Amino acid sequence: MTDTVVDSKTEVKQGTKYVKETENVAEKYSVLTVSKNSSDVNMNVGEMTSAAFTAVPTLKSVKKIQFANAEDKQEFSKYPTKAGRRSLSRSISQSSTDSYSSAASYTDSSDDETSPRDKAQVNTHGSSDFCVKNIKQAEFGRREIEIAEQDMSALISLRKRAQGEKPLAGAKIVGCTHITAQTAVLIETLVALGAQCRWTACNIYSTQNEVAAALAETGVPVFAWKGESEDDFWWCIDRCVNTEGWQANMILDDGGDLTHWVYKKYPSVFKKARGIVEESVTGVHRLYQLSKAGKLCVPAMNVNDSVTKQKFDNLYCCRESILDGLKRTTDIMFGGKQVVVCGYGEVGKGCCTALKALGAIVCITEIDPISLLTCAFMDGFRVVKLSEVIRQMDVVITCTGNKNVVTREQLDRMKNGCIVCNMGHSNTEIDVASLRSPELTWERVRSQVDHIIWPDGKRVVLLAEGRLLNLSCSTVPTFVLSITATTQALALIELFNAPEGRYKQDVYLLPKKMDEYVASLHLPNFDAHLTELTDEQAKYMGLNKNGPFKPNYYR
Repeated sequence: MTDTVVDSKTEVKQGTKYVKETENVAEKYSVLTVSKNSSDVNMNVGEMTSAAFTAVPTLKSVKKIQFANAEDKQEFSKYPTKAGRRSLSRSISQSSTDSYSSAASYTDSSDDETSPRDKAQVNTHGSSDFCVKNIKQAEFGRREIEIAEQDMSALISLRKRAQGEKPLAGAKIVGCTHITAQTAVLIETLVALGAQCRWTACNIYSTQNEVAAALAETGVPVFAWKGESEDDFWWCIDRCVNTEGWQANMILDDGGDLTHWVYKKYPSVFKKARGIVEESVTGVHRLYQLSKAGKLCVPAMNVNDSVTKQKFDNLYCCRESILDGLKRTTDIMFGGKQVVVCGYGEVGKGCCTALKALGAIVCITEIDPISLLTCAFMDGFRVVKLSEVIRQMDVVITCTGNKNVVTREQLDRMKNGCIVCNMGHSNTEIDVASLRSPELTWERVRSQVDHIIWPDGKRVVLLAEGRLLNLSCSTVPTFVLSITATTQALALIELFNAPEGRYKQDVYLLPKKMDEYVASLHLPNFDAHLTELTDEQAKYMGLNKNGPFKPNYYR
């Protein structure tokens, strides 16, 4: 399976154009030059076979939970028992497996038992329009944000260049992303450029409580904390969207949950939005579903398939963070371990490269013959079917963006001690719901590490309950997130300032000129110096001296 969402029938349409004499967003700030005669926008519409959007999940319970020792039981008992909201179930998210929700029910018990929803909190400015774990942690979060800024120089540079003209003045952005120090730098950049923002989390494991508190202290309405229940997850999204006297006109999403909620619950808001920016393979998949069904009534920008995002956030980031996540949760030694990676897209490539370098014996599963021939075989990996090797594997990693990649039948056949984890955005790849059965025992051995025990005593180690491993169990490099955040910011500026008619009600790829500009902003970090074409060379190649140097369809 690959982590791309556009199938082999997808048409890449070139030539979508706008011929008016308009200034491109980046051109406005002396960063881009767009030719009237160039192919400025490339539209990419995927043909998907599944239904448009799934229903909002409902709560379900877990049958049987046991604890390794008294301390774990005592820690787990700190869960609030308020009916319908803070269930003792560690995996309410069984229902969200049926949708694409990133919600779950694990709660960080480091703070008091009271749900943030039950707390009356006010920041130093007198505002209570937020819901975080503890507003008093704001000072610690501010320090983390300042540290992140040091390695996000490109985004800070964009902030300084554009904040004088406020290109996002009038933009009301509702966002649903991982809430980390790096995301906070993006949010504060958007505010500096004139936007009003309201924010929530796309994954309940990845929220840094102190960072959420720091944002709330500055006046950004944030509704997120680490360890939300599923009901909390959707409540937080609703609080971001549904507020008196404020209506979003831009959506920044990671995974599609926010877009899904606005589309289902607030159709008038959805129809009036100026644009949607989506950064994950799962969210882009859902946008293509809407587009195919004729229900996407606003332009959307697919930043997931921009070259900078694919290479850095998907390939290079996962190459480092897969090891971090596995080491922190299992203390595994990789040398000699049998590992199968499901999917050889950019995420899969990163995972395979890292694991192979540490001595793991890596094989892959894949559906795309091109990926197999040009990548997997040439990189020296054995290609298998999961069912053929599942009994021998020490580690199983999914990174496809699909669902039911690892089934209950395959889980039953795994050997004792096999580690199972997911590097895709959503919790759909591993059939965790099938493990909520009376004959299996769940044993929490440490934070976000569960042993699933079969009647014969066999144990399978499940990490993060099948959710995104790296951001749930570790961190990702700040530099990588700088690239993604800069891409998101430019996409928002472009959609918000685009003249009427430039973008239709469809899904677009980020213009290549912007992609190249994002890359150029990060070159000073490496003391890199670009070679410039001479006029003669540019004419010979048929290129503009200032780019773009690759066609819009280049990936």
